[in-house]
This record gives sequence, C-alpha cells and structure tokens, in this order.
Amino acid sequence: MEIKSLKGQVSPEEWQTRVDLAACYRLVGLHGWSDLVFTHISARLPGPEHHFLINPYGLMFDEITASSLIKIDRQCTKLSDSPFPVNPAGFVIHSAIHEVRDDAKCVLHTHTRAGVAVSAQQCGVLPISQQSTFVLASLAYHGYEGVAFRDDEKPRLQADLGAANFMVLRNHGLLVAGASIADAFLAMYTFEMACQIQIAAQAGGALTEVDARIVKGVAEAMRVQTGGLGGAFAWPALLRKLDRVDPGYAT
Repeated sequence: MEIKSLKGQVSPEEWQTRVDLAACYRLVGLHGWSDLVFTHISARLPGPEHHFLINPYGLMFDEITASSLIKIDRQCTKLSDSPFPVNPAGFVIHSAIHEVRDDAKCVLHTHTRAGVAVSAQQCGVLPISQQSTFVLASLAYHGYEGVAFRDDEKPRLQADLGAANFMVLRNHGLLVAGASIADAFLAMYTFEMACQIQIAAQAGGALTEVDARIVKGVAEAMRVQTGGLGGAFAWPALLRKLDRVDPGYAT
C-alpha cells in the first residue's frame, strides 16, 4: 500500500524524529529482534503536547517508513491519517512509561528468544559479561500480569521501573527507556547481547561472575566515558549501514 510522503508537510523536528524512529524499526528487524508485527517502539515528538509516534499495526518492521508512522496522544488516539490501525493494547506499557518519565523520549520493547528466556529465569540477569554489567547498572523487574492491555497495570509498572532504563518484563521480554532513539537502540543491543551471552554460557558449565564492586562502579564509568550508553556514537554508523542495505526507511 502506497503511503503519501509527509516530508515538508510536518515540522523539520517531527520529520527528523520520524526518520530516526523508522530507522530504529528497520534496524530492530535487521537484527532479528522483531516478533512479526507484535512489538512496538514509541518516540515522543518535540513540543509540549506529549504526542508520540508508533508503528502502524499490521506492517512488518522492514516495511515501516518515516511517513507511515502514526502520531498519537497519551490515550493512543490517532492524530494523523493512516489506513492502518494502532494497537491500543501494545501502547499500554509505553504510555505508562511516557506518563511518568519525561526523560524517556523513546521506549523500545522486544520479545526475543533470549530476552524471554532470561525473563523466565528466577535469577534474572546474571553478572557474567561486560554487557550485563551495563544492564545491571540500571535494571528493574516487573512481574507478569497477563497480556498488557489493562490500564490498572500502569501504576505497578511505573513503580517497578522507577528511574531505571532497563526492565525485564517477567515471562514476557525486555524493555528499555532511552533519552533518544539512538540511546534506546544501543541500550537494547546491549541488553539483548547480555541475554544471548547468558543463555549460551549457561549451556557450557560453571559460570564466573563479575566482582560486585566492579558492577557497582559501572554506572559512574558509563556516565564519564560515554554520557550513558553513548547511542550517539554508534548511531551515524548504523544509519550508514542501513542506507547501504535497506534505504527505504527515510520516505
């Protein structure tokens, strides 16, 4: 289905957010983290209105473009014309976080095999890799309450997340909150790698854990070295790769 281009029809700031978010969807698909059409990445648009962009429900991640993304408000009401619906159930988790975390400009949620596997383990994320230490520096857990479509789950999810940027949704998957789309993508890359490494390591025998003192110091080291996870450092290179292999996102 052809989608009319919104380039020049929206503000430059909105268009840039659309391009970056479409790129993020394509990169998530490229890395094999999508679950057909059943997960979401949301990004807050610049301005005081608290409007967001989210995927049109029914498009695969490698089909999403800057113009096809749908603008919504906090109640998941469509504010832009689209032939596709929005999945209100999918936005419950995202809206809960955006409501209380003004710093969370982008929320990225996945159902990957490794992520769900770790979410089902009582031990959660183990301190057994460098990647895991970055996650453990800002990690929260939220218990499974069934498919997340009820608004009454929001206060518990908000309380569990607190100020953390990584969250394990028990028996469900992974979630990150980023100060930018670039930060959210790199955070999920690190989270996913930590989970893949953990599942692989557990298949090989006894594990060696990172010293707790090192884990404790990682948060400060991240802040000093990269201003967090440093998504801005990797993002231009990721976009160059995407432009080589899947350039249609920016339309």
